[in-house]
Amino acid sequence: MGASDGFAKLPHIGEKVRRKEDYRFLTGSGQYTDDINLPNQRYAAFVRSPHAHATIKSVATERAAAMPGVVKVFTGADVAGKMGGLPCGWLITSTDGQPMKEPPHPILAQGKVRYVGDHVAMVVAETVEQARNAAEAVEVDYDVLPAVVDVRDAAQASALHDIAPDNHCYKWAIGDKAAVDAVFAKAAHVTKLDLVNNRLVPNAMEPRAAIGAYSRANDEYTLYVANQNPHVERLLMTAFVLGLPEHKVRVIAPDVGGGFGSKIYLYAEDVALTWAAKQLNCAVKWTCDRSEAFLSDAHGRDHVSHAELAMDSQGKFQALRVHTDANLGAYLSTFATAVPTILYATLLAGQYTTPQIYCEVDAWFTNTAPVDAYRGAGRPEATYLLERIVTRAAWEMNIPQDELRERNMITAFPYQTPVALQYDTGDYVGAMHKANALADVKGFDARRKASEAKGLKRGIGYSSYIEACGIAPSNIAGALGARAGLFECGEIRVHPTGSVTVFTGSHSHGQGHETTFAQVVAARLGIPVENVDVVHGDTGRVPFGMGTYGSRSISVGGAAIMKALDKIEAKAKKIAAHLMEAGDGDVEFANGEFTVKGTDKKIPFGQVALTAYVPHNYPLDKLEPGLNETAFYDPTNFTFPAGTYVAEVEVDPATGVVRLDKFTAVDDFGTIINPMIVEGQVHGGLVQGIGQALLENCVYDKDSGQLLTGSMMDYAMPRADDFPSFTLDTVCTPCTHNPLGTKGCGEAGAIGSPPAVMNAVLDALRPLGVKDLDMPASPARVWEAIQAAKP
Repeated sequence: MGASDGFAKLPHIGEKVRRKEDYRFLTGSGQYTDDINLPNQRYAAFVRSPHAHATIKSVATERAAAMPGVVKVFTGADVAGKMGGLPCGWLITSTDGQPMKEPPHPILAQGKVRYVGDHVAMVVAETVEQARNAAEAVEVDYDVLPAVVDVRDAAQASALHDIAPDNHCYKWAIGDKAAVDAVFAKAAHVTKLDLVNNRLVPNAMEPRAAIGAYSRANDEYTLYVANQNPHVERLLMTAFVLGLPEHKVRVIAPDVGGGFGSKIYLYAEDVALTWAAKQLNCAVKWTCDRSEAFLSDAHGRDHVSHAELAMDSQGKFQALRVHTDANLGAYLSTFATAVPTILYATLLAGQYTTPQIYCEVDAWFTNTAPVDAYRGAGRPEATYLLERIVTRAAWEMNIPQDELRERNMITAFPYQTPVALQYDTGDYVGAMHKANALADVKGFDARRKASEAKGLKRGIGYSSYIEACGIAPSNIAGALGARAGLFECGEIRVHPTGSVTVFTGSHSHGQGHETTFAQVVAARLGIPVENVDVVHGDTGRVPFGMGTYGSRSISVGGAAIMKALDKIEAKAKKIAAHLMEAGDGDVEFANGEFTVKGTDKKIPFGQVALTAYVPHNYPLDKLEPGLNETAFYDPTNFTFPAGTYVAEVEVDPATGVVRLDKFTAVDDFGTIINPMIVEGQVHGGLVQGIGQALLENCVYDKDSGQLLTGSMMDYAMPRADDFPSFTLDTVCTPCTHNPLGTKGCGEAGAIGSPPAVMNAVLDALRPLGVKDLDMPASPARVWEAIQAAKP
């Protein structure tokens, strides 16, 4: 079945079907990792470094080991030589042809700690309280070293790792530098911009948790873990760290309360618990508290960039030149190296026909928590840089923000960008026009005057974003450094009564897969949504899959399910042909019924399903019993959601307080399976993106490396009253290369919203002389910028 509007017209597709999973969540029946307790279970607590950079002189565990209930205290010495370190899943090659610097990432620190929160020891005890009390009694003698937290200072700082004496991990580049430089030498106008994409702490509602268990009877391990891709977790842990046969380890990710990327990775805690379970012959459980999460979860963003945009006299983009310093933190997290390279620089064309682009990225180690993919992963950083400089260029050229964008938008597809990607389809101008209409841009001047009458400054800001979803195809990703395939798997089991169970390698942690995947199957087979169950998150039950990230679930996981359904339909037609005494080439299937062309013969899907399990009703010598099929799908290209966002803010010059007054988002997600779920995903993404623009900021002390924003008291999370009612709409250009025509919607809101908001804030502040401001636009920062701009 090809991608078309026809699929969108099937029953259940495009309907606001209520989420099937919500009943158990709303009634408290969800089962998260912390809800699980196993027989013979003990509890773990981790001793974490209070220093950002220090040599470990000694670790004294005797007093802790003697405390009530303590089973064992493990240190780096206990695991040294018995397991490997945490692996990085993406190899980046530097511009000089050398591989990136890849230092060891030990499960428990060995000889040195490199950020506040680094793992030093693990205490296992009878109760959580006993484990935590004993962890406080572990005595570590540190020799404190100078720390560096700002990526701009990394090159001159003390080395974190022997393999990288200048703290430099790699230099990577894309584009034709000579061609770009030649364009800039002759450009009529050049806009320049320096900006910081601020570091964020993910803060999923459910903190990380894990339980390691071991069975001596069959020499098998089980890890329950709050994770977005259990198969990848198992592969990394068995093949790279513990050296175990993969079939001896089962990873179960039950209900997961949000991830946003921070639960993709293999963490040290997961490995330590699994390993300790065999050492102690008991289950070992750990649940992260919020303070630990601030310290130890992989953080997001943290780029410092300089960008230049060359234009002709009419504002046509001719070339873009970018240099970015990316902070990787103290160690290489699972996908950290791909974020500021493959997932960032390849998106710098945006929606525009810029002929030449060159981007150079330097990646650095610092004494901070590892940085990895966070909702959008590279695409928000690219969009923020591009959409900020486009608006700056519009102001410098005295051209309206929307007009300059439209002059440069891509209108013919497919379109090959100068930074590797080829866009298959889109309607960028249509999204812009719809956003302008919904945002009532024509009425902005009147609203600005009304704000002025109240002593307030009003601004409007645009962002026309594009993102690449699905992370594909595997062979191209592999050539670019991916150390794993990026396909997905779907298995369909049709039961004798015609009900269906779907097993998917994708993982749901809030997206509503149990509903949308059921809608896809129900639409294709013509059965009620209630008759479809979706199973995910258990390596012992589902075929190998790559999990959920990069807005890939419906476009990649859903496509795998569609391919399995193709096989189901082909076999079912043969059974139906036998029952109706026709050739299977004459059998058609639609709306849950098999019919014979040119006749009134028809039988329902349920009858064919039952026949598949009653072999005397069809020839066994031609078909095996049952109606179960499995399929893998490896995308041939990324999908490319896109859209235009318009933000409108009021700023109080006396206090610096920014109030978001209006926000309009028009997105192109291709075929939409469930509009209600899509709206929810966009709302969530907008809140996170606007949170970054106005509130959130992860800050380390420049001298000591201490995390200054280590709690909700210091890290400003957005709240409901920080937002207006969002105005949402869509345009639709179905993806041309997956069978559903879908593009992905989970990250768009977080990608497009930060530049729209910051452009609006700066538009409001321009009359006051403020030329630039970095996120977040907090009251203190805005007020200080206003004061600094005064004569």
